[in-house]
Amino acid sequence: MTENKKWYVIRAISGQENKVKSYIENEVLRNNLSHQLGKVLIPTEKVIQVRNGKKITKERNYFPGYIIIEANLEGEMIHVIKNIPGVIGFLGETKGGDPVPLRPAEVNRMLGKVDELTESLEVTQVPFVVGETVKVIDGPFTGFNGVIEKIHEEKRKLEVMVKIFGRKTPLELSYMQVERES
Repeated sequence: MTENKKWYVIRAISGQENKVKSYIENEVLRNNLSHQLGKVLIPTEKVIQVRNGKKITKERNYFPGYIIIEANLEGEMIHVIKNIPGVIGFLGETKGGDPVPLRPAEVNRMLGKVDELTESLEVTQVPFVVGETVKVIDGPFTGFNGVIEKIHEEKRKLEVMVKIFGRKTPLELSYMQVERES
Protein backbone atom coordinates (compact mmCIF):
# COMPACT_ATOMS: atom_id res chain seq x y z
CA MET A 1 0.00 0.00 0.00
CA THR A 2 2.95 2.34 0.62
CA GLU A 3 3.68 2.68 -3.10
CA ASN A 4 0.40 4.63 -3.52
CA LYS A 5 1.32 7.15 -0.84
CA LYS A 6 2.62 10.47 -2.07
CA TRP A 7 3.62 13.66 -0.31
CA TYR A 8 1.22 16.61 -0.39
CA VAL A 9 1.24 20.07 1.12
CA ILE A 10 -1.82 21.23 3.04
CA ARG A 11 -2.45 24.92 3.55
CA ALA A 12 -3.64 25.61 7.07
CA ILE A 13 -4.47 28.70 9.07
CA SER A 14 -1.12 30.06 10.24
CA GLY A 15 -0.51 29.45 13.93
CA GLN A 16 -2.90 26.47 14.05
CA GLU A 17 -0.61 23.91 12.40
CA ASN A 18 -0.26 21.71 15.51
CA LYS A 19 -4.01 21.73 16.10
CA VAL A 20 -4.69 20.85 12.44
CA LYS A 21 -2.09 18.04 12.57
CA SER A 22 -3.81 16.41 15.56
CA TYR A 23 -7.25 16.91 13.91
CA ILE A 24 -5.99 15.14 10.77
CA GLU A 25 -4.61 12.21 12.75
CA ASN A 26 -7.80 11.88 14.84
CA GLU A 27 -10.20 12.15 11.87
CA VAL A 28 -8.26 9.59 9.85
CA LEU A 29 -8.42 7.16 12.79
CA ARG A 30 -12.12 7.87 13.35
CA ASN A 31 -12.90 7.14 9.69
CA ASN A 32 -10.77 3.94 9.64
CA LEU A 33 -8.48 5.40 6.98
CA SER A 34 -5.19 5.09 8.88
CA HIS A 35 -3.85 2.66 6.24
CA GLN A 36 -4.00 5.57 3.75
CA LEU A 37 -2.02 8.00 5.92
CA GLY A 38 1.75 7.90 6.35
CA LYS A 39 3.44 10.80 8.11
CA VAL A 40 2.05 14.22 9.02
CA LEU A 41 4.88 16.74 9.39
CA ILE A 42 5.11 20.37 10.39
CA PRO A 43 8.52 21.56 9.20
CA THR A 44 10.14 23.33 12.16
CA GLU A 45 13.59 24.60 13.00
CA LYS A 46 15.19 25.10 16.39
CA VAL A 47 16.27 28.67 17.01
CA ILE A 48 18.49 29.68 19.90
CA GLN A 49 17.93 33.16 21.26
CA VAL A 50 19.73 34.95 24.04
CA ARG A 51 17.37 36.83 26.35
CA ASN A 52 18.50 38.52 29.54
CA GLY A 53 21.73 36.55 29.43
CA LYS A 54 19.95 33.17 29.21
CA LYS A 55 19.99 30.83 26.24
CA ILE A 56 16.44 29.98 25.11
CA THR A 57 15.75 27.29 22.52
CA LYS A 58 12.52 27.78 20.60
CA GLU A 59 10.94 25.83 17.79
CA ARG A 60 9.86 27.96 14.89
CA ASN A 61 7.79 26.89 11.91
CA TYR A 62 9.94 26.75 8.83
CA PHE A 63 6.95 27.19 6.50
CA PRO A 64 4.20 28.89 8.57
CA GLY A 65 0.72 27.87 7.41
CA TYR A 66 1.83 24.63 5.74
CA ILE A 67 1.69 20.98 6.77
CA ILE A 68 3.27 18.16 4.78
CA ILE A 69 1.50 14.79 4.68
CA GLU A 70 2.32 11.44 3.18
CA ALA A 71 -0.96 9.89 2.13
CA ASN A 72 -2.89 7.90 -0.42
CA LEU A 73 -5.62 10.37 -1.42
CA GLU A 74 -8.20 7.94 -2.73
CA GLY A 75 -11.88 7.74 -1.90
CA GLU A 76 -12.98 9.61 1.20
CA MET A 77 -9.47 10.71 2.23
CA ILE A 78 -9.49 14.05 0.33
CA HIS A 79 -12.90 15.03 1.74
CA VAL A 80 -11.93 14.02 5.30
CA ILE A 81 -8.83 16.25 5.17
CA LYS A 82 -10.54 19.20 3.43
CA ASN A 83 -13.34 19.28 6.03
CA ILE A 84 -10.98 19.54 9.01
CA PRO A 85 -11.23 22.90 10.83
CA GLY A 86 -8.26 25.11 10.00
CA VAL A 87 -7.50 23.43 6.65
CA ILE A 88 -7.68 25.88 3.73
CA GLY A 89 -6.94 23.27 1.08
CA PHE A 90 -4.16 21.48 -0.73
CA LEU A 91 -1.29 23.39 -2.28
CA GLY A 92 -1.29 23.33 -6.07
CA GLU A 93 -4.80 22.04 -6.61
CA THR A 94 -6.84 23.54 -9.42
CA LYS A 95 -10.37 24.53 -8.53
CA GLY A 96 -12.37 21.32 -8.36
CA GLY A 97 -9.33 19.27 -9.40
CA ASP A 98 -7.15 16.80 -7.55
CA PRO A 99 -4.30 17.85 -5.24
CA VAL A 100 -0.87 17.83 -6.90
CA PRO A 101 1.74 15.66 -5.14
CA LEU A 102 5.24 16.97 -4.48
CA ARG A 103 8.05 15.77 -6.73
CA PRO A 104 10.51 13.35 -5.04
CA ALA A 105 13.31 15.94 -5.33
CA GLU A 106 11.19 18.51 -3.45
CA VAL A 107 10.33 15.99 -0.73
CA ASN A 108 13.97 14.98 -0.28
CA ARG A 109 15.05 18.60 -0.14
CA MET A 110 12.40 19.49 2.47
CA LEU A 111 12.93 16.39 4.59
CA GLY A 112 16.69 16.81 4.27
CA LYS A 113 16.36 20.41 5.42
CA VAL A 114 14.31 19.33 8.47
CA ASP A 115 16.89 16.63 9.35
CA GLU A 116 19.75 19.06 8.78
CA LEU A 117 18.12 21.56 11.15
CA THR A 118 17.63 19.02 13.93
CA GLU A 119 21.26 17.87 13.59
CA SER A 120 22.74 21.37 13.64
CA LEU A 121 20.90 22.56 16.75
CA GLU A 122 23.83 24.61 18.00
CA VAL A 123 24.05 26.75 14.86
CA THR A 124 23.10 30.16 16.19
CA GLN A 125 22.86 33.46 14.47
CA VAL A 126 25.45 35.84 15.89
CA PRO A 127 23.30 38.24 17.88
CA PHE A 128 25.86 41.07 17.72
CA VAL A 129 27.76 43.17 15.17
CA VAL A 130 31.21 44.76 15.26
CA GLY A 131 30.98 48.40 16.36
CA GLU A 132 27.84 47.84 18.43
CA THR A 133 27.76 49.16 22.00
CA VAL A 134 26.97 46.52 24.63
CA LYS A 135 26.56 46.44 28.38
CA VAL A 136 28.41 43.81 30.45
CA ILE A 137 25.86 41.93 32.58
CA ASP A 138 28.02 39.16 34.06
CA GLY A 139 31.49 38.82 35.56
CA PRO A 140 33.82 41.29 37.30
CA PHE A 141 33.04 44.11 34.83
CA THR A 142 29.24 44.05 35.28
CA GLY A 143 27.72 47.44 34.57
CA PHE A 144 30.47 48.62 32.20
CA ASN A 145 29.65 49.58 28.62
CA GLY A 146 31.90 48.75 25.70
CA VAL A 147 32.18 48.58 21.93
CA ILE A 148 32.51 45.24 20.13
CA GLU A 149 35.88 45.09 18.33
CA LYS A 150 35.87 41.46 17.13
CA ILE A 151 33.51 38.48 17.06
CA HIS A 152 34.92 34.96 17.53
CA GLU A 153 32.00 32.84 16.24
CA GLU A 154 33.67 29.45 16.75
CA LYS A 155 34.37 30.24 20.43
CA ARG A 156 31.08 32.13 20.82
CA LYS A 157 32.99 35.06 22.34
CA LEU A 158 33.27 38.79 21.72
CA GLU A 159 36.23 41.10 22.10
CA VAL A 160 34.83 44.21 23.76
CA MET A 161 36.76 47.44 24.32
CA VAL A 162 35.77 48.84 27.73
CA LYS A 163 36.92 52.14 29.25
CA ILE A 164 38.29 51.43 32.73
CA PHE A 165 39.79 54.35 34.72
CA GLY A 166 39.95 56.41 31.51
CA ARG A 167 41.88 53.77 29.55
CA LYS A 168 40.49 51.47 26.90
CA THR A 169 40.90 47.82 27.90
CA PRO A 170 40.03 44.82 25.71
CA LEU A 171 37.91 42.10 27.33
CA GLU A 172 37.01 38.71 25.93
CA LEU A 173 33.41 37.94 26.91
CA SER A 174 30.94 35.25 25.95
CA TYR A 175 27.63 36.12 24.25
CA MET A 176 25.91 35.40 27.56
CA GLN A 177 27.92 38.02 29.46
CA VAL A 178 26.70 41.00 27.46
CA GLU A 179 23.45 42.48 26.25
CA ARG A 180 22.56 45.11 23.70
CA GLU A 181 22.57 48.66 24.91
CA SER A 182 18.93 49.81 25.02
